Amino acid sequence: MLSTLDLERFRGTPLTRGPFDFLVVPEFVKAEARPAIDKDYPEVGRPGSFPLREVSYGPAFARLIEEMRSDEFRRVFEEKFNIDLATRPDMITVRGRCSEKDGKIHTDSETKIITILIYMNSEWDSSGGRLRLLRSGTDLEDVILEVPPAGGTLLAFRRSNNSWHGHKPFSGPRRVIQFNWVTNEAVVRREQNRHRLSAWLKKLRGAFSDQKAVA
Repeated sequence: MLSTLDLERFRGTPLTRGPFDFLVVPEFVKAEARPAIDKDYPEVGRPGSFPLREVSYGPAFARLIEEMRSDEFRRVFEEKFNIDLATRPDMITVRGRCSEKDGKIHTDSETKIITILIYMNSEWDSSGGRLRLLRSGTDLEDVILEVPPAGGTLLAFRRSNNSWHGHKPFSGPRRVIQFNWVTNEAVVRREQNRHRLSAWLKKLRGAFSDQKAVA
């Protein structure tokens, strides 16, 4: 069975080392694989990040996740970032929608080692929602690189105290898979519980909003 991921393209993309380690790989998810993955992508109707156990998805998306959790996938990142990830657990969340509140400048938590974002939107015309790698934590216009969240593009970076990123406001569908290697299993449990609580609260707020609309 052919791979859905272009690991050779990843291997051939140089790592940028300043002001923090990162790389961007357009079409990391192969073009011929994207229509099936798009069809099988989790139905996420609300903003926020959702652990895989909280969503339903089809076989093509499941195959993509299986490849991302393979030893080969881990090894190419170990080689690129010169880091041993063999004993580090992974954590995956998905997004389907973005709200105006999303995109604030941040660096990711210290418990995350490598952050991988894979964008599964077929195209992107809006000026908002384009992730910006930044030189500081105070200026969204101090841009190193801007990444349109489309076309199976991969963005990966090593988390550091200056790995600043964010995006201009956007509200609407915005599909992204986030994969992290983290420091230990306790992080995975804590983050899953946090995302589960957040998803439940958002669902509850949505139910109340629907009731008000009917009333």
